[in-house]
Amino acid sequence: MPRWVILAPKPVHLPTVRAEADLPGSSGGLGANGDLTADHLDMDAPDIEAVPLAPVASRHVELTGPRVKRTLLFTIRPGTPQASTARLEADLMAMPDHIATIRSWSLSRVDTARAPSRWTHVWEQEYTDVEGLTGAYLLHPYHWSHVDRWFDQELPTSVVLPRLAHVFRWSEGPVLTPDEETRRQGAPSDSNPQVLRRAAD
Repeated sequence: MPRWVILAPKPVHLPTVRAEADLPGSSGGLGANGDLTADHLDMDAPDIEAVPLAPVASRHVELTGPRVKRTLLFTIRPGTPQASTARLEADLMAMPDHIATIRSWSLSRVDTARAPSRWTHVWEQEYTDVEGLTGAYLLHPYHWSHVDRWFDQELPTSVVLPRLAHVFRWSEGPVLTPDEETRRQGAPSDSNPQVLRRAAD
């Protein structure tokens, strides 16, 4: 069943939609963010932005208790060569191999066939604490030398539009769990962590 990322102006606690307040340091969002799994969204809430996900790759790492869920939504500049997009995706998917604080993660393209969106990609991670994101992740040399080149508007390698949504919140339990459809189409490399991949379109 498809997953969606939710951006909302304030926390939402509905039977089908739940979003919690963005933590300090978040930027580009609406004030709250959340996740849900559903075939279709049927809600009368025009101020809520629902982004449908088409997974490219993910890894699930067992983690008990609360965790920080971070979501980065971004848009590839129109006209960007497919090869450059593929290299950006590969650099993002390699980050957990270099940054130990990343636990479960998922990279998705936005499924615009399901719903229109201003975004093209969603990069999600879980951390045991905020410092794992704001410290080890954002300040890691791999981040600055391999990933930032795609986002920095002053560099000729930039392919991402300057508009970003970098939002994170506390979650009481896991959000990035193994997806059944992805599991059927991919082979896990080991039992823990479990790498689940789906071929790119």
